[in-house]
Amino acid sequence: MLKTHSCGELTAEEADKDVVLTGWVDSLRVQGKIAFLILRDREGITQCFLNPNLTNEFKDLSKESVVLVAGKVKNRPENQIRRELTTGEIELGVDKIEILSRAETPLPIEIEEETTTHLDKRLDFRFLDVRRNRIKSIFKVRAKIYQYSVEFFTQEGFINIQTPKLTQSGVESGAEEFKLDYFGKPASLSQSPQVYKQMMVASGLEKVFEIGPVFRAEKSHTTRHLTEFTGVDFEMGFVKDEHDVMDVVEKYIKFVLEKVKRECKEELKMLDIKLKVPKEIPRLEMSEVKKLLAEKGKEIPADDDLDPEGEKMISKIVEEKYGSELLFVINFPWSVRPFYHMRPKGIVTGTKSFDLIYRGVELSTGAQREHRLEMLDKQAKEKGINLKEMTFYRDIFRFGCPPHGGAGLGLDRITEQLLGLKNIREAILLPRDVERLTP
Repeated sequence: MLKTHSCGELTAEEADKDVVLTGWVDSLRVQGKIAFLILRDREGITQCFLNPNLTNEFKDLSKESVVLVAGKVKNRPENQIRRELTTGEIELGVDKIEILSRAETPLPIEIEEETTTHLDKRLDFRFLDVRRNRIKSIFKVRAKIYQYSVEFFTQEGFINIQTPKLTQSGVESGAEEFKLDYFGKPASLSQSPQVYKQMMVASGLEKVFEIGPVFRAEKSHTTRHLTEFTGVDFEMGFVKDEHDVMDVVEKYIKFVLEKVKRECKEELKMLDIKLKVPKEIPRLEMSEVKKLLAEKGKEIPADDDLDPEGEKMISKIVEEKYGSELLFVINFPWSVRPFYHMRPKGIVTGTKSFDLIYRGVELSTGAQREHRLEMLDKQAKEKGINLKEMTFYRDIFRFGCPPHGGAGLGLDRITEQLLGLKNIREAILLPRDVERLTP
């Protein structure tokens, strides 16, 4: 390694030690023959005091240049510690500087923590944007959410699977397919691992999960939609009903929130986020939700889904009534759910399905699936689908398929809502939407 230490790990215990640091020039302040360089790496910052013989040579060193500095660790005067707490109780007396890569000027975006640069411009130069501690904190937390997700499903006995992203046809809606030519055959990018999750439950693996890319050709220009996102999907066999699936979703969300709250304190402090972990997530029938919304002046027809405004409104109502930022909405109308969602016995207008809403945004959709082939054929026909033309899907249910259910969550939306971000693009390193295909 070029360096002996990281900036953030140097303390008074290293006083009088010779060390080598590498990083980016956060700032350079020259006062006559004296120069102070603030060096930044992933772990923090260190103030570097340049020996006078170096000042003239490096006085024009540009911000964000990458440098190597070597010298002796020194305790800082007490009055400087009080004045500049951010650089710590030590400084480095530098007797050697090597420029590893000089940054051009001016920089295309502002890298200060409080920036006025528009999000689109920041995304054009995302690698520079991530040098800001606030942005870096977002992706440190996101990485932890991914880690905790794998940890949760593994300890709950789920088997991790990886399913194809090139498919013969989509699952959810042909209108949302990204179509492509596959050696002369029509194909599309996977809109969901749904078929494969159900297939692997029927295979005898019983409980499976996947964290992977999902593609939707939605021409949506909103702060919550993307054409490519990361799905957290699971499916489980031998369920009694949809509440078994909700129990897993609830346990998962609590697990992630608790772990982030405990393990990501510095990042949450940087982002000024105070997490609340619910003791219990309320479960409200769709009919009850629509009644509560109607009392606030928002009427939603019986066979319609909630719109974004309705999700925000019901979240506020539930937080006031139950003290929870999360809620399950259950028993969605059959008219707005896929053909493979099971219906409650004797209720043809409903489904054994649910959404999880967090701070006004839907995080998850799940359901008990219909596993009886005769019922699947009937329900598909009602939706205008000939299931016999989908042999690869229909075959799953021909040779013994257990009662099962599952859910899909968005890693990006979890990150967005957990951290109180205003746009889902903030939660993704390199987002893809209707306009953006680079970088």
